[in-house]
Amino acid sequence: MKQIEELYILYKQDLYMYLLSLTHKPDLSEDLLSETFVKAISAIGNFKGQSSVKTWLFSIARNLWLQQLRKDKHTVEYNDLLKLYVSDSIEERLITAETSEKIMRLLSEKDESTRRIVNMRIEGYSFAEIAQKMNISESAARVINYRTKKWIKINLEKEGVI
Repeated sequence: MKQIEELYILYKQDLYMYLLSLTHKPDLSEDLLSETFVKAISAIGNFKGQSSVKTWLFSIARNLWLQQLRKDKHTVEYNDLLKLYVSDSIEERLITAETSEKIMRLLSEKDESTRRIVNMRIEGYSFAEIAQKMNISESAARVINYRTKKWIKINLEKEGVI
């Protein structure tokens, strides 16, 4: 428990600011911050060390936020989720509507199963959920998602969009 307390002290401000940048709601951000650490406590045994602890915590926070979005789905625009999918940083999230259209055009060039995987990821599904729904392995879902995201970024860079 001491380790979790240390992690909380070390990362709570960064996580809160990240969640606030996503939600734009201080109260919701605080709730999600608390949920992030509750989830981390219960999932600490699953942490494999393939990323930093901070990255792992941010991933938990993001997934909890996406779950919240799914609950409030009627208030979230697909283009907003699309921007989040492609972006790795807060600065990249400032994508225009024109860029969103280009991303959708690029995605339309991909096969149906790739589009379904990407769309599920955009909507916040975990790779395990995607694998189950698509009847593929979790690692296959990760690879398809990674390659598609990379391909989109390369094409957007070629077009001078990002």
